[in-house]
Amino acid sequence: MIENYPKIGIRPTIDGRRRGVRESLEAQTMGMAQRVAKFIEENLFYPDGRPVECIIADSTIGGVKEAAAAAQKFAGANVGVSITVTPCWCYGSETMDMDASIPHAVWGFNGTERPGAVYLAAVLSAYAQKGIPAFGIYGEDVQESSSEEIPADVQTKLLQFAKAGLAVALMRGKSYLSMGSVSMGIAGSIVNEQFFQEYLGMRNEYIDMSEYVRRFEEGIYDKEEYERALAWTKENCQVGADNNPKHLQISDDEKEKQWETCVKMTLIARDLMIGNPVLAKLGFEEEANGHNAIVGGFQGQRQWTDHFPNGDFMETILNSSFDWNGKRTPYIVATENDSLNGVTMLFNYLLTNTAQIFADVRTYWSPDAVKRVTGHQLEGEAAHGILHLINSGSAALDGTGEQTIDGKPVIKPFWEISEDEVEACLSHTQFRPASQEYFRGGGFSTDYLTKGGMPVTMARMNLVKGLGPVLQLVEGYTVELPEDVHHTLDQRTDPTWPTTWFAPKLTNSGSFQSVYDVMNNWGANHGAISYGHIGADLITLASILRIPVSMHNVEESRIFRPRVWSLFGTEDLEGADYRACQNFGPLY
Repeated sequence: MIENYPKIGIRPTIDGRRRGVRESLEAQTMGMAQRVAKFIEENLFYPDGRPVECIIADSTIGGVKEAAAAAQKFAGANVGVSITVTPCWCYGSETMDMDASIPHAVWGFNGTERPGAVYLAAVLSAYAQKGIPAFGIYGEDVQESSSEEIPADVQTKLLQFAKAGLAVALMRGKSYLSMGSVSMGIAGSIVNEQFFQEYLGMRNEYIDMSEYVRRFEEGIYDKEEYERALAWTKENCQVGADNNPKHLQISDDEKEKQWETCVKMTLIARDLMIGNPVLAKLGFEEEANGHNAIVGGFQGQRQWTDHFPNGDFMETILNSSFDWNGKRTPYIVATENDSLNGVTMLFNYLLTNTAQIFADVRTYWSPDAVKRVTGHQLEGEAAHGILHLINSGSAALDGTGEQTIDGKPVIKPFWEISEDEVEACLSHTQFRPASQEYFRGGGFSTDYLTKGGMPVTMARMNLVKGLGPVLQLVEGYTVELPEDVHHTLDQRTDPTWPTTWFAPKLTNSGSFQSVYDVMNNWGANHGAISYGHIGADLITLASILRIPVSMHNVEESRIFRPRVWSLFGTEDLEGADYRACQNFGPLY
């Protein structure tokens, strides 16, 4: 079934004065709307790979009646993001979009014949006064009134806003599914419903992990798909060496049984999140519905993993862009039910349409420490030190870096991945028998090494009593170490787990004076790692949700927030962000 994704509404506003003024502007104004819609539809894509759909108001908007007609059309078309465009003066509060629950931007054409910039300033003033933050887009260079070009700086802001606004719309009304409860006292797995409801517009759904056992025993899964999935797993997933002491190693027969359980767990987790119509045909109509979850988390440790195989294979496959059914959209699942890292993975995913790496922010390795332990001198991007990002057993297979563009490692949206790249991701991964000291029920941990040279962004959502949610992020690069150096460092932790070596970009200010400062100021034990330097997009998204950003290394020229943020101060942007978010409060 094709999902009815939210649309982007385009509102062409116009000077309402008849007898010559409005008539002379109709074609230019509607033309702006059509060009913006075409530009967005050619450059943004839904999670399933289809172009984003734009809905244009039926007429230009010169007054309140036409504004109301556009609002009615948008409501019926599932519009979740609003962009107003104009080349001229319009009547500010009479033509503005008053829906306070969706993101807004206004592009005022920079021309001299008609004062589009004057309307832009006037309507943004009205938005500020009414408490509806809106983004202002104003091209740096004056254009001719006959120009049909969308300038490069305007394009950048249109895409930055549209991506972030669409992410907000895609989350709204969806669920976070907790599969289990609190894992080992990790604060992120203490799910905060108020955060999800008020800031993200999402529901919270819960199942006890015993639901997996019920579905095992009652056969509540697609048997045909299970057989196909098990065969695919045996053919494509290499089993690596058993790192357990001899007395803790299990038999090959027991490992076969654990593989069967791991594959069933994967099917069941997906069905719990999004449902499966096959279950209705088996007589399980309620279970067929799923929980409408756009993101979930699996507790695992320790109540499950002390007895059953761990969730590493399940989480790895679900978070990847492919499985036995071929290439497909990832299912975002957080290890240890860390809902805050799950949300951060979701943010990253919705902005990029790419699979995400979940990792512990495990160790800071200084150049001196690496030299002492291995004899190797770190250089290049790693010259100031590196962070060892390593999850306790799972990470999306895309994180191997075995997908490429122009010979360079990347992580792609699933529809751009080739079959050869799928095979490369699998062939560079081993599934190692899980450490029995950690996971008494066994299972298989994902073991790979991320290729160096990828631009990536690591982010994390934190909750602070009295303050609320706070986002932090750091852009940097994956690093490739000499094989013997990696081996020496990796052996000091658990070598059966997936490793990404990460070098943050330093700015010589704040938390980015050193790699140690980045590690020392990180808010929790986990981070969500996305391909690309997407820090600016995350900052835009956070501002729409009224979530302040406590730590980032994004250049000021790339930061794009609602225009009203400047009224909270222009010198200290971090402080202004906190004040604006506190003033306007959560989006919902």
